[in-house]
Amino acid sequence: MKTSLNKSAFTFLIALALGVLPLHAEPYAKGSSVKAFSAKDQHEQAYTFDAKTTRYLLVSHDMETGKKANGALTVLGKDHLPGKKAIYIANIHGMPGVGRMFALPKMKKYTHRIILGDDAALIADFPEQKGKVTVLGLSNGKVTSVEYWDPATEGVNNFLK
Repeated sequence: MKTSLNKSAFTFLIALALGVLPLHAEPYAKGSSVKAFSAKDQHEQAYTFDAKTTRYLLVSHDMETGKKANGALTVLGKDHLPGKKAIYIANIHGMPGVGRMFALPKMKKYTHRIILGDDAALIADFPEQKGKVTVLGLSNGKVTSVEYWDPATEGVNNFLK
């Protein structure tokens, strides 16, 4: 009985380790291929990542940085990001229900498209610098550059060349 209990515990630990490891993969870096993903935008419209046409992925990781980025992107107009073949993703994973009640209606007021990053695994793939928006340059879905935009002090067009 003692042996079967030890084998069961060992099997459980191995299964647990194998199940957790993919969640802790390294974030995207130069040369990485961006994995296909789907999400919804602030108007509940479906979005599917298109590796062939997307040149830039911008990701805000926290609410404060996201507010600053949304302010800067609003000034540029709704067609600016599509014109640059850029997609903006806002991390809303882990946002409590009360926060969503206020944040999501505000997001609907923005004219630019905001892809809602509500999946921990999706958001974990993107590198992060506190207070900055991650900007991945892409070519056919491969990362060609990793930069960090401070929407409080810099223009986004410096990163969308």
